[in-house]
Amino acid sequence: MEIKIREIIANDYTEVVFLWNNVLGVHTVTDENFRVKMEQMRKAGNYKTFVALLENHVVGFISSVHALAVGSANDYLHITGLAVHNDFQRHKVGTKLLRYTENYAKDCGISSIILCTGMKRTEAHAFYEQNGYDKDSYCFDKFIKLD
Repeated sequence: MEIKIREIIANDYTEVVFLWNNVLGVHTVTDENFRVKMEQMRKAGNYKTFVALLENHVVGFISSVHALAVGSANDYLHITGLAVHNDFQRHKVGTKLLRYTENYAKDCGISSIILCTGMKRTEAHAFYEQNGYDKDSYCFDKFIKLD
């Protein structure tokens, strides 16, 4: 099984939306709003999404944003999403996506990567720890009602 990784293109969007919905369980991601967000992220220039391909089909993706931080000499890369199709989990696809992103960060002179994952996603926690990520903080969020 040869997995190829490359930057996302518009033809990948539908398969990536499927992963957001069916692997990550984020049902607010639709073909329409995904296309709009990807265009905004492309224009901003500090976002990257890479896809893992098997025979030209998307079997996984990872998205990130290069962020600035006071007190961080090299900024940091925040992984905002990572999913692998259920049929391809435990086949090193996620690890390959992480390594690809880590090499991208290194090429950009970024030495720190952070990510958040759901409290109940214990398999994901184990996966990240097996790949050298430390569980060193809690991630909090709050939704603000916009009137």
